[in-house]
Amino acid sequence: MVDLKIYLDKDINQDLIKSKKIAVIGFGSQGYGQSMNLKDSGCNVVLGLRQGGKSDIKARDYGLKTMSIEDAVKWADIVQVLIPDEIQAKVYEDQIKPNMRAGQYLMFSHGFNIHYKKIVPPADVNVIMVAPKGPGHTVRSQYQEGKGVPSLIAIYQDATGNSKEISLSYASAIGAGRAGIIETTFKEETETDLFGEQAVICGGVSALMKAGFEVLTEAGYSPHMAYFEVLHEMKLIIDLVNQGGLADMRYSISNTAEYGDMTRGPKVIGEEAKNAMRKILKDIQSGAFAEEFTSEMASGCTNFNKLRQENANHPIEKTGEEIRSSFVWGKDKIINKDKN
Repeated sequence: MVDLKIYLDKDINQDLIKSKKIAVIGFGSQGYGQSMNLKDSGCNVVLGLRQGGKSDIKARDYGLKTMSIEDAVKWADIVQVLIPDEIQAKVYEDQIKPNMRAGQYLMFSHGFNIHYKKIVPPADVNVIMVAPKGPGHTVRSQYQEGKGVPSLIAIYQDATGNSKEISLSYASAIGAGRAGIIETTFKEETETDLFGEQAVICGGVSALMKAGFEVLTEAGYSPHMAYFEVLHEMKLIIDLVNQGGLADMRYSISNTAEYGDMTRGPKVIGEEAKNAMRKILKDIQSGAFAEEFTSEMASGCTNFNKLRQENANHPIEKTGEEIRSSFVWGKDKIINKDKN
């Protein structure tokens, strides 16, 4: 068993990050969450964005300072790259790399482009990661509640000898020190993150919920009942798992549900599913998925957009829209697409 070291705010020099100038490149989910938290923690932060663009306007509306990407990189000590994976390499080559200097910190929240060598930084630059284990909107909402999202840190290049301290201090400033920070590597973060997204928390769960919905509705049950049973209750169950593992979930549910869980669950997710997961992991480890993804994005996203449309049109989504619009809990959303 590998010893687990969890860093909390009490273990961290929280003032260190305040002595650095931070440029956050991008204002999507993570860019929004991290930059807002940095600002509220008293850090000197600017957003590197296309001036006059939609993200620039949104960031300014939140009271954040913005610059062009080139000027932000020149100004900053730390450059946190939070634009989508598929455009990071081009933006790095065209706008970031020409304006970097020795001793800067090039930071990411996902190791994809570094691990698969889509970006190869010079040796005199620190390359670090602070990766919250949750969406940027949750990073923000948890911070506002006085809590935090657990985060990973990783050091790929340590040119100045203090990259770990800087990473911890940055992680603390976005709220992670309230929850817990774990050190890993770029390789481990990238491969386990992709696997988790594809096989379990996004791909696996969404496919499981859609399949359950289809089985129930094809058998003649109401789509509204099917939605509640296979999608809505998922959040309630996962809250229990998140707080106390499978044991707390099973303690809370009925004996009927617990027995059904342990006897029927393995019939759905058995060796066949595990073999599919092993194939997914091999594609991640070999770089095959990375090549497939970057090729899809570079060629115009034809298949990606087709899949998006098909999933948007699935009956579970239409049923969910109808139900959520009729209940109070459907109106208090973490995500506001017009603002963040």
